[in-house]
Amino acid sequence: MTVQRAKVAVAVVFLLNGLAFASWVSRVPALKDALSLTPGGVGLLLLCLSGGTLVALPLSGAVIGRLGPARTVLTGATLTGLGLLVMGLGVGVAAVPVVGLGMFAYGIGTSGWDVAMNVEAADVEHRLDRTIMPRFHAGFSLGTVLGALVGAACARLDVALSSQLVGTVVVIALVVPVSLRRFLPVEDADQRDTRPRPSLLSAWREPRTLAIGLLVMAFALCEGIANDWLALSLVDGYGAVESVGAIGFGVFVAAMTLGRLFGGSPVERFGRVAVLRATAGLVVAGVLVVVLSPGLPGAMAGAVLWGLGASLGFPLGMSAAADEEDRAAVRLSVVSSIGYAAFLGGPPLVGLLADHVGVRHAILVACGAAVVGLLVAPAARSRRTSRADRLPA
Repeated sequence: MTVQRAKVAVAVVFLLNGLAFASWVSRVPALKDALSLTPGGVGLLLLCLSGGTLVALPLSGAVIGRLGPARTVLTGATLTGLGLLVMGLGVGVAAVPVVGLGMFAYGIGTSGWDVAMNVEAADVEHRLDRTIMPRFHAGFSLGTVLGALVGAACARLDVALSSQLVGTVVVIALVVPVSLRRFLPVEDADQRDTRPRPSLLSAWREPRTLAIGLLVMAFALCEGIANDWLALSLVDGYGAVESVGAIGFGVFVAAMTLGRLFGGSPVERFGRVAVLRATAGLVVAGVLVVVLSPGLPGAMAGAVLWGLGASLGFPLGMSAAADEEDRAAVRLSVVSSIGYAAFLGGPPLVGLLADHVGVRHAILVACGAAVVGLLVAPAARSRRTSRADRLPA
C-alpha cells in the first residue's frame, strides 16, 4: 500500500513539474512580443534558464543524499514558483534582465525537483519490479498538455502571461506539499551516515554512465527543440495565430504522453535498445514532415510523429542510470547534468540559425540529435534481469 501511494504521489509531482514548464513555454510567442525580441534574442534569453539548470544539476545528487527526495522536491518547487513569479513581473514591466533572473531561479528549482522526483520514481520502479518510469514521465507530459491548453486558452482570451504564471504558482503551492507526504519513507540520517556514500566523482568516470548521459542529451535536445520552438515555428513558418501555435505544441506533448503511457509494454517485449532506435527514427520522420509540409495539417501530423519519437529516450535513460539502486542518485545527477546540456546549446543554436533560415528550417537540428541517440542506444541495455534486453543489439 505504501508503494502504491508513493506511485500516485510521484505521478502527481511529475505532472505539476510539467504544468509549471508548459505554463510559460506555451506562451513563448507572447513573451517574445512583450519583450520585442528576435528569435535569436529568445534563444539567448533561454540561456538564463540553462545557466540555472547547469548550476543545480551537478549538485543535485549530493543534495538528495543530504535532504532526501521529498525535501529536495519541496525546495525545488519553492524556487520554481519564485522564478515564475519573477518572470511574470519581468514580462509585465517589459524588462529582459528581470525575466532572465526569473528564468535562472526557475532553472535551479526545476532541476533539483527533476532529479529528486526521478530518484523517487526509480525507487518505486525497483520495488514494483516492472517498467513504469515512462508512465511517470507521461505524468510530466500530461502536465505539459494541460499547461499548453491553459496557455492556448489564455492567449485566446488575451489573459496576460504574468497573471497566468501567478495562477500556476498557486496550484504548485497547494498540491506539492500534500503529495510529498506520500513519498516512500527514508532512513534516519544516523543510519545513512554509517554507510559510505557513493562518490559523485567516480560516477563521472564510468563509461556507461557517460554514454547514457549522451543518450539523454540527444533525446532531450529532440524534445527541447519542440518545447522551445515548435509553437513559434508554426506561427512564423505557417502564418498561424498564437493560439494555433500553442495547440500545435499541445499536439506534440499529447503524442509524447501517449508514447510514455503505453511505451512500457514494447520495452518489456523488445528491450530498451530496440525501442530507442525505433523512436529515434520517428523523430527524424516527424521533424521532416513538420518542416516540409505544404500546410498546417501536415505539420500537425509531423508533430504527432515527433512527439511519439521523443517520448521514451529521456525516461529510459533515467531507468538505465538507476539500474543499481545504491548509485542511483549520483548517476542520475551525472546523466541529468550531461542531458540538460542540451538546453544550454540547443536554444541559442536554433535561435541563431532561425535568424538566417527561419525557425521552420532551423528545427532540423533535432534530426541530427536523433541520429546521435540512435547510435548510443546500446548503452541503455538493462543490467537488471530482462530477457528482451539480453537479445543481441
